[in-house]
Parts: sequence; C-alpha cells; structure tokens
Amino acid sequence: MQRRDFLALSGLTAGGLLVPSFFGKAIAAEQLLTILDPAHKKRLADTALTAARAAGASYCDVRVGRYLRQFVITREDKVQNVVNTESTGVGIRVIANGAWGFAATNELTDQGVARAAQQAAAIAKANAKIQTAPVQLAKAPGFGEVSWKTPIRKNAMEVPIKDKVDLLLGVNAAAMGAGASFVNSMLFVVNEQKYFASTDGSYIDQDVHRIWAPMTITAIDKASGKFRTREGLSAPMGMGYEYLDGAASGKVLTPNGVVNYGLSYDMKEDAIAAARQAQEKLKAPSVKPGKYDLVLDPSHTWLTIHESIGHPLELDRVLGYEANYAGTSFATLDKQKSHFQYGSDKVNIFADKVQPGSLGAVGYDDEGVKTKRWDLIKDGVLVDYQAIRDQAHILGKTESDGCCYADSWSSVQFQRMANVSMAAGKTPLSVADMIKDVENGIYIIGDGSFSIDQQRYNAQFGGQLFYEIKNGQITRMLEDVAYQIRTPEFWNACVAVADERDYRLGGSFFDGKGQPGQVSAVSHGSSTARFNGVNVINTARSLG
Repeated sequence: MQRRDFLALSGLTAGGLLVPSFFGKAIAAEQLLTILDPAHKKRLADTALTAARAAGASYCDVRVGRYLRQFVITREDKVQNVVNTESTGVGIRVIANGAWGFAATNELTDQGVARAAQQAAAIAKANAKIQTAPVQLAKAPGFGEVSWKTPIRKNAMEVPIKDKVDLLLGVNAAAMGAGASFVNSMLFVVNEQKYFASTDGSYIDQDVHRIWAPMTITAIDKASGKFRTREGLSAPMGMGYEYLDGAASGKVLTPNGVVNYGLSYDMKEDAIAAARQAQEKLKAPSVKPGKYDLVLDPSHTWLTIHESIGHPLELDRVLGYEANYAGTSFATLDKQKSHFQYGSDKVNIFADKVQPGSLGAVGYDDEGVKTKRWDLIKDGVLVDYQAIRDQAHILGKTESDGCCYADSWSSVQFQRMANVSMAAGKTPLSVADMIKDVENGIYIIGDGSFSIDQQRYNAQFGGQLFYEIKNGQITRMLEDVAYQIRTPEFWNACVAVADERDYRLGGSFFDGKGQPGQVSAVSHGSSTARFNGVNVINTARSLG
C-alpha cells in the first residue's frame, strides 16, 4: 500500500478518521522471510551506504521498513469492513554538497537500493545549487547493532480476526441492549518493523506496536428526531492486545461516576455507559454562556495540550518552515529568550519519547537518535522546543531531541511532535477535593470538535460529557458546551492540577502534518486540571 492511500483512510487532523475503502496487497511468504532476515536487511543497508558514499554523499541513513496495518469496522450486528495492509521498502536520505536528498524503492535487491542511493545523491546535488546555507547536522553517536521492541504481552496482529469481530459485535450488542439506537465500533492495529542504518555506525532494529478501539454510540428521541452521541473514552495506546483484556489496571472512577481507563480498557463496559449517557444527553439542559471555572479530565485535556502546546512548540513551526494544517506558531524564539510565561506556575509540560504505553514511545527515532524526556515549560515558563538533528544548532544545542519520524519507508523523515504531557500536581489533590472549591463551573470529560488559528493562539474546544458544578457539587449534565481560549491566557488560568494518582494518557492515532501529508501517533498525559474564568459558549444558539 502506498502512503497516499493510507492518508485517504486516516484523515489528517488530531481526531480525523475516514472509513477505509481499499485493501492492501500481502507479499509472498518466501519474500517476507527474506525481508525479515537480519542479515539481508544489513546487507541492503550496507549496499546503500556504500553506494551513497561513492556518489559523493557525506552522510547517509537507510530505513528498511515493513508497515502492517489492520482495521476492523462494525456497525450494530454487521461487519462493514476488514482491511489488512502491508507495505515494504527502503528509504534512503543523504547529504551531498551540503544539501538533503531522498529517494525510496520497493525493489529489495542490492541493485535496487544502490540505484536509490545514487538517485538520492543526485537529488541532493541538484538541491545544493539553490540552497542558501549548508545543512548543519548535530552529531549522533553510532550505536552499533541494537534493537528495541514495544513491551507488549499479546501481539494484536496475531489475534484471529474472528476474535476481534466477536469483541466488537459483543460491544455493539451490549450498547444496543442499554438503549443505543446506533453503534459504530472499530479496532485499529499498527505494527511498524523498522531497520535503520547510517554512516554514523548505527544498525537499529525496532518493532513498534499501537492499538486503538474507538466507537460512537448514538441515541435518538423518535418523537422529536433529536439525537445525541457519545464517543468511547478509550485512549489509543502503544500496547498490544492486552489493552483490551478488561482488567482493572489503571481504571479511574470520576466524582460523577464515569469510568476512565488507563493501561487497560473494558470496551463493553464503556459502551453500556455511553448508551446511557447518550440518552441522558437528550434530556440535558443547554448551557448558559458565560465565564466558568473548568475542571478538565485527562480524556479531554490531551487534545488541548496537543493543539495549544504540542504543535506550537515544534521548532519547524516556530521557524516558519512548516505551515500546513493550522500553521506556524505564536511561540517564537524571542519568547524563550525572554522567559515567556506560557502558563501559571502549576503548568509543567514535558516532551517524552520513552514513556511506557505511549503512542510515541520508541528506543530510537528515525534519525537513529536515542530517545529521551525533556522539559518544554517549567513552572509556567517556556524553556525549550522540540528539535531534530538539522535544527539543533538553531537552539544552541549540540544534539537532537530524538523526535524525527516518517510514516512510511517511502516518506522522508522530518520533525514530529513527541509525546507532550502535563506533569501531575506536586501536592496531594484528588479530583473530588478540587471540585469542592468550585462555585460555578463545568466538569468536562472526553474530547470533541475543535478549531484553532494559524498561529495556535486562538482556539475553541468541545467535549463528550459536560457536568454543571454549583457550590462544590456536581449537579446535572449540560449540553452544547464549548470553551474559547487564547493560549497563554488559558494556561495562565490553571490554578490546580490533581496529583499523580489521576495521571492518564490520551492521544491521537492519526496526527497530520507536512506537505505531502504524513500521519503519526502521539500521546499526551495529564491529571485533571482546573482553569478559572474561561469563556464558555453555547454551540446550539441561534443567532438569526
């Protein structure tokens, strides 16, 4: 399957998703055995490295990749689609005459990769003729032969399709039995098998797994024709099929009785709750616009972090090199130098490519850089950005942050968001205790629709469930809620963050960036947080 076909499936927003309409083509078993053979991958890589040097490259990296994706789509008692895709090939990136060049091939022979390496060098030399300054590549150590695997207990790719279908149809039946009018449930599984080699002396073999089980539950009032939906509250995870075993690990019961999930997800339990809550939404009063104190659950906060912190602190956006999909960034380099107060002293944001269970966790990025955790905002102050090898010198760094990624062997790797999360509160604080002090507020659970401007400064966010808070008590469900923010004003309005007992991951399975577009997967963790005096609008108001 080619990359552009996958983009047609996945959509290109943080929560974007389109139903698949294609089928991948599996390769022959005998060819697959050859591809997976470590000696064969190393020989292909060495052939490419040698050919690139001979063609005048001062640097070369090679990615031999096999990308497996499986999607199971159901509705009520029917299976709508089962998709298995497989894509295998080699991507070669070089520096020649101070400029980048890239070429890729699915011809997995010595001759094929040598031609691709020569083509990459030729492209680099052509680029050098119009480039104003040579590439400055931060040094990276050669690691020799190393490997890394997502620490899974059960490979989701090896679970029979029948078991997955039975799970989803069982979820649908449970939701219908609880009063749902319609149910869509899905299972997305990804396995990236990536072999990286470079002239720095690294030979890195990685096996990366991700899983997501989204669903949409709809309830209809037949008398009025009014309908309401509730999406699943699961987070996509960097885990295996054990994520769906329904065990109690990581469950959090919110003060209003909604179950949120950590490192294990009971999809049927969530579907039953979603059916009942969708019906409750039909009867919920519409919110009165105004200023409210917001209590935001991690199942909601991840998207606000993603859009108003994660993307604007990508260095290529900051520099204006990247302006696709909601643009550049207001968080320019002068703000770091002036110790810009991005948020209150309760706001501590870190980037992390090693957190277990997260979507972005890998041992090494797609430039062969060992991954790590680092601070972006400390006690509310902007302290750093996310940078890769050819950007590090701009920040005065001597090494990359290890956040380079390509969504396919046929795509050139570039700077992508790390897992960007808000640290839990430093002092003991439960969500229930946080709510006790709220006089006029709204408790928001789950992510919803959003919009944001080209500089990531002005934004609006919805959600899944909204509960009125009056005088420290959750009183009733509300509907038609969205809040508006200016990024620094919003984060400076953060007055409390629950402690680590409430910390959970959310994230995007299909996060879009670049032109031509690529998708990546990224997690965002937080504990429940309180923001005072935020403007709330009513999304159902008629202005006519």
